[in-house]
Amino acid sequence: MKHSGKAAWAALRLISFAGAGLLALLVGSLLAKYIGTFVLAYLTWALVGLWGLFALFTFYFFRDPDPMVPTGPNLVIAPGHGKVDAIDTIAEPDFMGGECQRISIFLSVVDIHVQCAPVAGRIAHFKHTPGQFVSALRADSARFNENVLLGFHTTEPVGEKIGVRLIAGLIARRIVPWVDQGDTVQRGERISLIQFGSRVDVYLPQKAGIKINLGDRVIGGETVIAAFD
Repeated sequence: MKHSGKAAWAALRLISFAGAGLLALLVGSLLAKYIGTFVLAYLTWALVGLWGLFALFTFYFFRDPDPMVPTGPNLVIAPGHGKVDAIDTIAEPDFMGGECQRISIFLSVVDIHVQCAPVAGRIAHFKHTPGQFVSALRADSARFNENVLLGFHTTEPVGEKIGVRLIAGLIARRIVPWVDQGDTVQRGERISLIQFGSRVDVYLPQKAGIKINLGDRVIGGETVIAAFD
């Protein structure tokens, strides 16, 4: 699938940077004349062990299984993995142009952090907004935090608008979009990565029928969250 493996490369980059830092520390230790060999040996193994744990956690965090994308007409699927902790009506002027339904999904640090396109269509809107990094546990964190708003013009049904806002959190400090304005995507296609804990908001027209409930856990690229009946 398109963009498959990009999350793994992101993990490898982080692990490589950490490994380079570890190597620099070890070289510095070897050059220190006043560190005893006993202390140096234990310091070396302790640092190698910490780097190994970091590498294992990073590969776990950046896991990216292929989603089993549901078939069927007029479906909207979850763009991210996590827990639905808000379903409400809000105003989204930038792309939706007014009041719309919102489904907000919280991604904890143990959730998968690759996001998928909720619908097939064209990305008609792309807006990055710098901001703070308050806890993404807050359902209103999009008002304060750095975020990227993607607006989709759907091909099924034709001409509807769906918005997805990728929101950074207290730990998540980097949003990595893999698409840009004008790109066409298929339902379930990988579109972005948010590193280390975050939130994803989905904006839907009022006529879309919500298919999930508060507290549900959803799987990005798989769980049907709404449909146009």
